[in-house]
Amino acid sequence: MFKVLLTGIWICGVTLFAGYATALWKTQNDPMMQKEAHLEGLDYQKTQPINVPVLEDGQIYGYIIAQFVFTIDADTLDKLAVPPHAFVVDEAFRLIYSRADKHFAQLQRTELKDITEEIKAKVNARFGVGIIQDVLVQEFAFHIPRDVEQPTDDERGLSDNS
Repeated sequence: MFKVLLTGIWICGVTLFAGYATALWKTQNDPMMQKEAHLEGLDYQKTQPINVPVLEDGQIYGYIIAQFVFTIDADTLDKLAVPPHAFVVDEAFRLIYSRADKHFAQLQRTELKDITEEIKAKVNARFGVGIIQDVLVQEFAFHIPRDVEQPTDDERGLSDNS
């Protein structure tokens, strides 16, 4: 009787150990589990939309409407005394305002990546640490209000005589 009881306990122990070892091995070798662990502590924060005037030669050509989303470590965000939203908006406004001219509507695809990378670098430089992980574009549009007088093709540099 004692041998049967001891054998039963031994079988239960081996089964529990095998199940635990299999689960541990499966989670360490599963690439999906590793990706989820990498993104687990990140928090996505949305900025307020900004309206950047496009000025040149004393005229307003329109407005760039932009909104960004940035990723930051959730623990870092909780520890910050000043939220980084205002810094992201400020750097985005400064960058877009300095680059925006009457030809800005012809923005190239690669420039958005450059803009977001530069915003990230400048905000991290202002904080002195790499707190912003990534900056994403939520909205980016060029708006010409009805009350703004539209420049002619010659003023835009689009005439056929060029």
